[in-house]
Amino acid sequence: MNDLMPAKALVVLSGGQDSTTCLYWAIKKFAAANVSSITFDYGQRHRIELDCAREVAALAGVENTVLPINTFSAIGGDALTDAEIAVSSKVSEAGLPNTFVPGRNLIFLTFAAAFAYPRAIENIVTGVAQTDYSGYPDCREDTMRALETALNLGMESSLSIHTPLMHLSKRETVELASELGALPAMALTHTCYNGERPPCGRCPSCELRARGFAEAGIDDPLVRKS
Repeated sequence: MNDLMPAKALVVLSGGQDSTTCLYWAIKKFAAANVSSITFDYGQRHRIELDCAREVAALAGVENTVLPINTFSAIGGDALTDAEIAVSSKVSEAGLPNTFVPGRNLIFLTFAAAFAYPRAIENIVTGVAQTDYSGYPDCREDTMRALETALNLGMESSLSIHTPLMHLSKRETVELASELGALPAMALTHTCYNGERPPCGRCPSCELRARGFAEAGIDDPLVRKS
């Protein structure tokens, strides 16, 4: 990158709690003028998150692009893309919940990298974490580092994948959001796997979010708004 050019960042923005926190982290690190966001329409059950992502990006003053990649719904076999499969906290023989969409983060970040390349964006920010998470293997740090290496080799690039929440608990993520001034945006977010608003409060994602806010001693603006 030309040292005279400001560093630019692309945030993978789902419209949820974690990616919204990462958006505000990126704004603090790179400045809003140098930050943009990308959202994926992958046939997800909780489609309300597409609107949430647009609203969050607008509030934060950054551009948001929605890319349609509905191949996941064609593949099926998981509760987030197959309407016939109910969201459950039960895990498979491999120890994974039925909300695991195989390869989702790998595909998201590959598309994000392809989007970033012609726009001279060398930083991608994602809200994956291996602490207080649902057990998804594509959220782990070793997966992110391996993918970063593969993308740079495959595109002859110098891309950096930033994972500011990787080692934070949900409580610490809430505290970080508060420090970054992201709490007002939390009222616009969506986390519920069942696509309900107000959130259902029963699915694993709702329970994890509620526990994080409770442990941080901070009222969830989304629940308060609802």
